[in-house]
Amino acid sequence: MKETKGFDADKYIEEQSKYILRRIEEGNSERLYLEFGGKLIQDRHAMRVLPGFDENAKIKLLNRLREKTEVIICIYAGDISTSKTRQDFGITYDLEVLRLIDMFRKYDLFINSVVVTRYEDVPAVNMFINKLNRRGIKTYKHYFTKGYPTDVKTIVSDEGYGANPYIEVTKPLAVITGPGGGSGKLATCLSQLYHEYRLGKKVRYAKFETFPIWNLPLKHPVNVAYEAATADLKDVNMIDSFHLEAYGKTAVNYNRDLEVFPVVKRIIEKITGEESEYRSPTDMGVNRAGFSIINDEICREASRQEIIRRFLIAQCDYKKGKINEDAVKRSKLLMDEMDLKIEDRKVVRPAREYAERKRNEDPKYENVVVMALELPGGRIVTGRSSRRMVAAAAAILNSIKVLSGLADEIHLLSPHVLTGIQELKVNILRQERSSLNAEEILSALTVSAANNPSAEVATSKLKELSGCRAHCSAILSDRDEQTLKSLGVDTTCDPEYVTTNLYYG
Repeated sequence: MKETKGFDADKYIEEQSKYILRRIEEGNSERLYLEFGGKLIQDRHAMRVLPGFDENAKIKLLNRLREKTEVIICIYAGDISTSKTRQDFGITYDLEVLRLIDMFRKYDLFINSVVVTRYEDVPAVNMFINKLNRRGIKTYKHYFTKGYPTDVKTIVSDEGYGANPYIEVTKPLAVITGPGGGSGKLATCLSQLYHEYRLGKKVRYAKFETFPIWNLPLKHPVNVAYEAATADLKDVNMIDSFHLEAYGKTAVNYNRDLEVFPVVKRIIEKITGEESEYRSPTDMGVNRAGFSIINDEICREASRQEIIRRFLIAQCDYKKGKINEDAVKRSKLLMDEMDLKIEDRKVVRPAREYAERKRNEDPKYENVVVMALELPGGRIVTGRSSRRMVAAAAAILNSIKVLSGLADEIHLLSPHVLTGIQELKVNILRQERSSLNAEEILSALTVSAANNPSAEVATSKLKELSGCRAHCSAILSDRDEQTLKSLGVDTTCDPEYVTTNLYYG
């Protein structure tokens, strides 16, 4: 059987735990403020580019250290007022904070508080704070740091970090996290360092990193995939010049960390009154991911697929108005740099060719949409849109039929059931589109499984779709996109709408 695992998740948790504990214990300090870069929970990017990576490895690691740990969650006020969305789950950042709190509690981690950074006095932000306070979650308002980034004297004063309230922390490890990049995690850490030293406590700062992986080559596909994932943020991987100068060794970091390092170093030295222990941004990081790669070629190929995936997503996001043209161009440059084509994603060509063939057969198929899905064994299954159901629903049904070994002509769902649901949508719920979406088809399938043995067998195969890749010849509706994500299907689309209607729910 072909090896599919490129990363040892258990080794990673062991290594990362060991090095975090070392950071806590070193330097005779009372506490370590650990800034978490990337996603702390359900890191699906890492899971895609490092096959074998546990998407919840980081929180499982913290669960090991739970007696020593408390968590502070940061969210930038601007992300609340603009309803910024987390792409993986399709939920806004303020809702993601609530989801994070629930997940941390599930893993027995103590939530210290939520910090609204760069606070703005606007209704959406105040409503969010009120909601947390009334649910018993302590909240703090932090403001834009006066003097940042050049006037270190003002930054490290009562006018700068001193203007922020002190967050009382009691445990030796304070984890600072947030729903995404730009949440104000670094500023919160440095503000806490300022207050702790004023109270006569010796504390330290470090950063939990995953990407880029510092001890992989600059142009290794895993690191290039990170650039593709952050194309809209204009992140660029670079050689850590500070590390090279200090140690004569090559390490990879990214532009924002390199740009801010001299400032952070000066701020820490001003706060502590001592020379910084860190000589490079790489020194600040705790990142043992590179040491847990067990099959480099598997990780390279998975990362190449991720670069293609990110380009396809960028094209659709541009079409939706979510990103600007520069981000799409950046994604395309990374594709060209790695000598990749969209068709290198195996599911793209079958979806496009089937859709084109149907359109050429008959004018009534002018707006046909096709989804192609690659099963675990490598077989490609397709499904097309019809008056009964959308392409995603058809592809799911056809896929679980194949996985169950059922003949194509076997009905998993009675036509009478489908007609009944369609009549409910149109005549009772007054929806304009009668075709059933993927969620509706799965609900009908689950109900049918009670009396239909074939449907019962097919339903049991849904879990096997997790990790499969799919491609649709048109942009999915938000509900179908979310259903496929919930199933764990890695889906991309061509940047075309199935209809000229401007509202496509």
